[in-house]
Amino acid sequence: MTAAQLPAVAPEVTATLVEDLSPRLRKRLDAAVTKLAVRPVHRDGDTVTIAVDDETDLRLHAPGGVVATADAITCGCLLSPACVHRAAAACAAPAADPPAEAAGQPEATATESAPHPDNAPHDHAPHPDHAPHHVTTDTGTDAAPDVASPAQCAAAEALRSAAAAVLEAGVDGAGAVAQAALLRAAHTARLQHLPRAAGAALSVVTLLRAARAGDPSSRTADLVTALAELLGTAHRLGSASGDELDAVKGRARRPYSPDGSLRLYGLFTEPVVTASGHGGARTWVVGPDGRLCTVGDVAPGGVGRALGVADRAVRLGESALTHRELGRAGLAVSGATVSPDGRLGAGKGVKAVTARGAAWTEPPLAALWETPPFQQATRALRSVSRYADPDGGGSDLLFLDVDLHGTVREPGGTCLLAWCDGGVAVRLTVADDDPALAHRDNLMLLASAPGTRLRIIGRLVPALHPRLALLACSHPTGEGTIDLGFDRLRRADLPVPDARVEPVRHEPVDSGAGSPLHLLERRVEQTVTAGRAALGLLGDVSAETRRLRRAGLPTAAGLLAVLRASAARRERDPFGRLLPADTDGFATHWLSAARYTSAVSESLCAAAWEPAQGGTTRSR
Repeated sequence: MTAAQLPAVAPEVTATLVEDLSPRLRKRLDAAVTKLAVRPVHRDGDTVTIAVDDETDLRLHAPGGVVATADAITCGCLLSPACVHRAAAACAAPAADPPAEAAGQPEATATESAPHPDNAPHDHAPHPDHAPHHVTTDTGTDAAPDVASPAQCAAAEALRSAAAAVLEAGVDGAGAVAQAALLRAAHTARLQHLPRAAGAALSVVTLLRAARAGDPSSRTADLVTALAELLGTAHRLGSASGDELDAVKGRARRPYSPDGSLRLYGLFTEPVVTASGHGGARTWVVGPDGRLCTVGDVAPGGVGRALGVADRAVRLGESALTHRELGRAGLAVSGATVSPDGRLGAGKGVKAVTARGAAWTEPPLAALWETPPFQQATRALRSVSRYADPDGGGSDLLFLDVDLHGTVREPGGTCLLAWCDGGVAVRLTVADDDPALAHRDNLMLLASAPGTRLRIIGRLVPALHPRLALLACSHPTGEGTIDLGFDRLRRADLPVPDARVEPVRHEPVDSGAGSPLHLLERRVEQTVTAGRAALGLLGDVSAETRRLRRAGLPTAAGLLAVLRASAARRERDPFGRLLPADTDGFATHWLSAARYTSAVSESLCAAAWEPAQGGTTRSR
């Protein structure tokens, strides 16, 4: 049995079932979840049945695909309903998104469904599709408009305490009981109209479960980001006011505002495949003023659905264009509605007809390649910043003219090296490694044609060196474009390799390669995986702090020293007994370290895109 085979369970249902268990059964809950994972599952309509043993069945009734009440989970064992099996099934199933009605009804229907908190597309992180935020239509509250209400502050404090408990225990110790506390706090936050914090809590739960299950796609850095987002949002709520308060609260749905008539030109189409099994396609279009918009179709179905949707008609007005066709054609739209992040709405009043497109070398598309790479990277970095407020707008795409120079070996595999204007060496990676998509095969073919000049579109990957996930490129013959996730290049499409292009004899040097920032980063991640106590056992960290200071990072040195001291600090009462650890204080120090490392990493990433002196080619 896998989580994907089970219906989603509402967070409050899981929390209620766990809270109703006796202390003895709570200790057995994690083992019960593990046992259920190997039991057979059968689906019949809206009911999923798990065979607990040869004589006992556990049933989850999920009308509409979501288990909405505790009574919808029934067990045939003698101890039911007070058995551990019902809670174990809820903990093994994915957490459901908040119901739409709780956030108010949107003005227009989006063409791309709102994602689950963990639905980060494999091609990048963090983007509105992939990201851990449930964002977008304003929700009303009973609080004063400029400050958070006492109930909202209490909900934020509950989230903060639950997140601090996760840091205290680490991944191995944050089992079903700790996750249920987060789910309860998320549910309370949603009822208090705090969708951003609630979404962050659901992200933490989802990532925790993936890490504990040994999911190959699980990354500690993602869990660090989700925990820091949750702690930071809860911390800011008490002091925020005005526009900052609106950003901290978040939005339950994307607000689509009228935008009149639009003339749009297709740019390219990319597949969208999320970790939770959603799949589809997103087509990027450009207005006459250079503004980027998207038309998407994402729903449960995985990579198979992504491949099929590419050849389906876009859900926008009367247009009969498929996503692939729209990426090379145009649209004339009237009654358009657009969200802050550029998604086009598909309400009843929207009308669209096919129009002429434009080549990448023609206006208005050609202007996208005229901005210097450094300026593009700086703008994209603001969009992909780990802790940026949602709905900040902007795009994480870069538009470059490059010369290919073969491959570079990395610890995780190989990537394609290219040089762009300004003498910047850019590493181009696959946007999605799924073998059903064409990304990997296309990149390998392009690597066999050094010297080829291409016009490319890529998504910024924050790193200590210039790095992009390659999404689309001009055809090597100079005619047309290639959507690298869907279209497949052939060897006959490639030009004869230029013998004058020397192969890569050394790896480009990272601009931040000498930075010891990793000394603090690894302690931040170690806390998440092993808990506060493991960090407290480190002993003396003076050698690491001295190295950080010598590298010009005194703040990092101070944060590391304070973090370690906070982890090791345990006070005693007058009788010599250990008092409970200050989990909230430790969480505050950890949050400061996590946010600091993120800010420095982003600064190093921006510096890596600075052009070489005189604009000549150089090794970085």
